[in-house]
Amino acid sequence: MFELTCPGKACVRNDVLSGLTVALALVPEAVAFAFVAGVGPLVGLYAAFMIGLIAAVVGGRPGMISGATGAMAVVMVALVSEHGIEYLFAAVLLAGLFQILAGVLRLGKFIRMVPYPVMLGFVNGLAIVIFLAQLQHFQVPDGHGGKQWLAAEPLAIMAGLVLLTMAIIHFLPRFTRAIPSSLAAIVVVTLLVLGLDLDTRTVQGVLADMTGDPDASIAGGLPTFHLPDIPWNLETLKIILPYSLILAGVGLIESLLTLQLIDELTETRGRGNRECIGQGVGNAVNGLFGGMGGCAMIGQSLININSGGRGRLSGIAAALFLLGFILFASPLIEQIPIAALVGVMFIVVIGTFEWASFRLIGRIPPEDTFVGILVAVVTVFADLAVAVIVGVIVSALVFAWKHARHIGVEQFMDGNGAKVYRLHGPLFFGSAHGFGDLFTPREDPDEVIVDFADARLADHSGLEAIDKLAERYQRAGKHLRLRHLSPECRELLDKAGDLVEVNREEDPHYHVADDRLA
Repeated sequence: MFELTCPGKACVRNDVLSGLTVALALVPEAVAFAFVAGVGPLVGLYAAFMIGLIAAVVGGRPGMISGATGAMAVVMVALVSEHGIEYLFAAVLLAGLFQILAGVLRLGKFIRMVPYPVMLGFVNGLAIVIFLAQLQHFQVPDGHGGKQWLAAEPLAIMAGLVLLTMAIIHFLPRFTRAIPSSLAAIVVVTLLVLGLDLDTRTVQGVLADMTGDPDASIAGGLPTFHLPDIPWNLETLKIILPYSLILAGVGLIESLLTLQLIDELTETRGRGNRECIGQGVGNAVNGLFGGMGGCAMIGQSLININSGGRGRLSGIAAALFLLGFILFASPLIEQIPIAALVGVMFIVVIGTFEWASFRLIGRIPPEDTFVGILVAVVTVFADLAVAVIVGVIVSALVFAWKHARHIGVEQFMDGNGAKVYRLHGPLFFGSAHGFGDLFTPREDPDEVIVDFADARLADHSGLEAIDKLAERYQRAGKHLRLRHLSPECRELLDKAGDLVEVNREEDPHYHVADDRLA
């Protein structure tokens, strides 16, 4: 069901005002990420407008904000520098189609496989990344292609305005919640700077530094339909396919993790598969209308949630306000002090970082602590998607290692003189190697029974371990019987197939992961 906002005028007001706050903060970020990707400012602003609007309408998480992001920009820069912007538009279009396909195939559910330590590391790492990204605003070009810190007086003014912004955001809700505190802080600090004629950097100053043009502006028209001007052939596909797959993967990982975080904060449930489709449609439209593409933005989403935005209207309002800035209000937006926006982002950093994670050290398994720190470090120094993938892989290996030690055996003689091995624990690739060490074919009697009633056979490695065990008993001239294996296991066993004792009343029914079943 499509619900624009919650019932009541208060919800509409909160969504619209929080959308305005988000739009103000989106401007410098969209421009900055456009330059990271090696494209013009309007390409980033158009991308933020289009994917922000479409994801808010079509996506599966009301209240979440999408736009141009750094995680995707760093993937784009190589394609733009080597082949040009038209190939970028084609790659974004194809990435959007991949994301739609992921939603149709219901692949969004796999985000549930991300363990909590990975999520914790992702959140903390992203908070650090947002913080470090703001430090560039305390620097200016040094005239030699590098940057240097602001001089003492401008630095003091900048720091003072940042602290004032943070103080307003923190204390205003204690007196009134009629307007979002972040929006109030931006307005107050802007009026203060204009009234006192303070010498501090504005959005227009940042644009000038980035472009090298003192008259740079965010002004522009409506995005227009533009089919990428490229050869539509197999050679082009070979060029854009790797970039499209990476862009689609990075965008979905960041979007679905942000969705999970917003779910926790709002105690509601988003729809991951629908969000995949929403992101895909947004990126496909970006590729056809001259945008650089994007995904969900955790920083802007938190600004929206903290400002009271909960419904789809907040994301729609943010996108429409951003378009309004481009079309009509660029002179006003360009006068906003960058210090006010930095203060808003610092509040986001404080709210994003899981400070309670420090108290968990020593109270949770050390391997979970290691995974959380590892993901945070990789997020800061590499990339969000890489960090999450690394975290999931390390967590899976730790899980496999721990459970590989859980397989054990209970030995006893039954009334017929046969030796019974009753297994306990999972038999899979991690425990398959040690499985064979549990048995002594040469010392065992002629009749041996292996009972799998308390064990679970999980994969092909476990099947191979059973086949090798059967072969060992055959060479020793012993009679081996296997009890309580599932029908699928019996079908897949090669060496021991005719040695399996069938008990249809007691044998379990479960599926084992093996390519031969496919």
